[in-house]
Amino acid sequence: MLLVGLTGNIASGKSTVAQMLSERGATIIDADVLARRAVEVGTHAYEQIVARWGFSVLAPDGRLDRSALRRVVFSDHEQLEELNQIVHPEVERLRARLLERARQRGDRIVICDIPLLFERHMTDRFDHIVLVDANRALRHERLVKDRGLDPTEAMDMIAAQMPAELKRARADFVIDNEGTLTQLERQVGDVWNTLMSEAASSAGAVAVP
Repeated sequence: MLLVGLTGNIASGKSTVAQMLSERGATIIDADVLARRAVEVGTHAYEQIVARWGFSVLAPDGRLDRSALRRVVFSDHEQLEELNQIVHPEVERLRARLLERARQRGDRIVICDIPLLFERHMTDRFDHIVLVDANRALRHERLVKDRGLDPTEAMDMIAAQMPAELKRARADFVIDNEGTLTQLERQVGDVWNTLMSEAASSAGAVAVP
């Protein structure tokens, strides 16, 4: 099984790339999905978050208000790290379970979509790293126009992550998402073909007595 880490700073278009790779046959394990599952009502992480930040980060129905929590922690590095320390272990447990299921099924290419892959020092876990990138100004524009965020909040979210320039130097593949959807599809196709070739070669090598 070829294990690939997919990452990219906020509003880079990483989720779109993940969808394109899924359509081509990759198994996708999305850290954002796991993070939402990790803080569902009644989980240990949920209880820790409420104990730390209080009821102001809860929605009227009792579920975690992720937007309210984000406004609190993204402007304070220490609080953001504190939140990550609460959520990250549960996300890791859920990811390990899904990876084991993928191995049992015999999936050929598994892609872990992890926004903080570099920040959490996880690069050594993967056979390859794919980085999706777009310039800072474009990402800020996407956050404000497409997601309706306040410009200051958007800037805080961008500043909270490691600069993309540092990540580009350490990625095996860089997909630049600053053009059209067709251009993005072409880049994703090139990366997918390379991964498929490697997966096929690895499978062939294993099959040889």
